[in-house]
Amino acid sequence: MLYSEKVMDHFRNPRNVGEIPDADGIGEVGNAKCGDIMKMYLKIDDDVITDAKFETFGCGSAIATSSMATELIKGKPVSEALELSNKAVVEALDGLPAYKLHCSVLAEEAVKAAVKDYYDKNGIAYDADQFAFDDHDHE
Repeated sequence: MLYSEKVMDHFRNPRNVGEIPDADGIGEVGNAKCGDIMKMYLKIDDDVITDAKFETFGCGSAIATSSMATELIKGKPVSEALELSNKAVVEALDGLPAYKLHCSVLAEEAVKAAVKDYYDKNGIAYDADQFAFDDHDHE
């Protein structure tokens, strides 16, 4: 089977879909090659992500990775969310086909973009290197 049960479950029943109207951080990223667009909303209270929601326009893998990413960062400190890697998302989903790995990279970038937005809005200093995306991951 191409997709794990977990991928199928998160595709059929995605968690945390929608928007947070008064979000503390919003990140929107896209992949021009496949046309996927992900928008991630974060509610942050006392440096902890109290809520995370997403709107994803894309394939099943893009939806599943967005869903899993929000699940993995909810209730976590912002610094921990920043360390979320696409590999962690893939592992939590019990794997993805190689040609769909870029979807998990997009999920990681959406989280980082939302955190960066939160930092910018609140004048919180950060290390720009934390937000440097590796282009070579987008093959």
